[in-house]
Amino acid sequence: MNQINQPIKYFLYARKSSEAEDRQAASIDAQKDELMKIAKDQGLHVLDVLEESQSAKKPGRKVFNSMLERIYKGEANGILCWKLDRLARNPVDGGQISWMLQQSAISQIVTFGRTYYPTDNVLMMQVELGMANQFIRDLSVNVKRCLQKKVRDGWMPSGAPIGYLNTPNKQKGYKTLERDPERFPLVRRLFDLALTGNYSMAQIWNISRKQLNLRTVPRRNIGGEHLSRSAIYAVLGNPFYYGWFEFPLHSGNWNKGAHEPMVTKEEFDRVQKIMGRSNQPRPRHEERMFAFTGLMKCATCGCSITAQAKVKRCKNGNVHHYVYYNCTKKRYDAGCTEKHVEVKLLHLQIGAILKDIRISEEYRDWAVRHVHEVRKTEAESDSIAIRTKHKECEEVTQQLQSLTLNFTAPSNKARTIIGDQEYQSLKSDLLRKKGLLEDELKIKNKAVEQWAELSEQTFDFACYAHLWYENGDEKTKRAILACLGSNLTISDKKIQLSYSSFFLSLIKARKAIEQEIENARTYKKPGHIQQKWHHVPLLSVRLDIAREIGTFWKTNKAHIWLPNIKQGFFGITRPTEAEMAKYK
Repeated sequence: MNQINQPIKYFLYARKSSEAEDRQAASIDAQKDELMKIAKDQGLHVLDVLEESQSAKKPGRKVFNSMLERIYKGEANGILCWKLDRLARNPVDGGQISWMLQQSAISQIVTFGRTYYPTDNVLMMQVELGMANQFIRDLSVNVKRCLQKKVRDGWMPSGAPIGYLNTPNKQKGYKTLERDPERFPLVRRLFDLALTGNYSMAQIWNISRKQLNLRTVPRRNIGGEHLSRSAIYAVLGNPFYYGWFEFPLHSGNWNKGAHEPMVTKEEFDRVQKIMGRSNQPRPRHEERMFAFTGLMKCATCGCSITAQAKVKRCKNGNVHHYVYYNCTKKRYDAGCTEKHVEVKLLHLQIGAILKDIRISEEYRDWAVRHVHEVRKTEAESDSIAIRTKHKECEEVTQQLQSLTLNFTAPSNKARTIIGDQEYQSLKSDLLRKKGLLEDELKIKNKAVEQWAELSEQTFDFACYAHLWYENGDEKTKRAILACLGSNLTISDKKIQLSYSSFFLSLIKARKAIEQEIENARTYKKPGHIQQKWHHVPLLSVRLDIAREIGTFWKTNKAHIWLPNIKQGFFGITRPTEAEMAKYK
């Protein structure tokens, strides 16, 4: 132990609570300046200057513990700090400082307003350390109460994810989340790209940097950078974007957000399936320039189908380029005998498939008109379903109120009727159910528009896909093949697939539909007055197919991407009459 009459050597200790470099940036420098001034005025010998950026609410500060060890070793016997709360805000560290002072291991603690000695009344020091400890405890309770209030109001109490902003015009503690007008549509585009199933995560990452130039929100010392590849995964896998958030993190307590969702629950689930699928072909990487790799499997052994380019240089100077698709044959025990197939043969087979589903422009125009007529009729009847959903939502709200009243009732003070854990579980389930009902109400009015638009895209695809495929680039050809169905395989140099059900219906009824249209062209009323074909009596086949496709999109929740003439990813447009003429 050091003796009191020995010269006192001081450690200057400065601390700020936040570990972030951009918060309380001037705090430590200000402490050091004032303390060095005190040391100069009082003639104190400062052996070393120690600084730390860590909260003192719990034990475990490395610099602080190292300082006490050096004091025990006799390197110094005094501490110079701004206030006692810079040394300790918890009873463990506070007790250690008090004990070392009483045992004269520390001869003096010099602060801005007072000096503490081993012979001082210990009660005064304990009161100050106790006040510092109580301050941090009160602060913790107040902060948690405010955070829970924000969560109950539906606002995630943390920084806004990319695509959203914390409202800058509101006071701290009352900030909400709103759309970032610059980044919201760009992040939505990432989800759209993922939903097509035609892009790998590496491709989406490159598009976000090179085409969209998506950057994080610039702040004082951070931000303004492109997203990393792992950040793309984090964004596409964050439930916040469909309206839910977890608080506290990893607690299992999910809360319905009051912010505007970027995607629907169905779209989010579809993206998760694409990102994590293990038994389906994965989207190809950008460096591969082949149209169909990653889409097909070998029918014999189940391995992936890969492609390779070959160049033949003739003696006469001609150069011929070939692309062959073949099984990777990675399962050596399968004994796969599938041979390679040239891409030209695949193009012919896909062209034949598109011919099977092809419908005339006349039927396409009639079917689209029929779909929109049905849409107008059903929009009126949907009001009944909306009223039913409102009633269900009101019932769940009443259940929530009843649960809260029972939990807070005097008879449940000892938590004998409803425990804390049971209450949180029941409340989370009811809130989730209420949130889902509210989501259904929001999208109910759009449901009819959605199925009508998807039905129209189906007829567009059946009518024009053969032309898009013939004139399109590699991405267009790939997208069109992916739209046709699932379980794409190659067997004996032939493409096999399971058609989407609406295309299967078109294939079965296509000849009958075209025959009806041909009959309609020559249909005459009594009196030999020629009628326009779409004004003749409706026959069963073309009406049934239009209804069947409409019914599929009304009832099927699966996301099947179809090219959109209005907003196509690959520049898809409606062909001109001159372009269509050669196919008639």
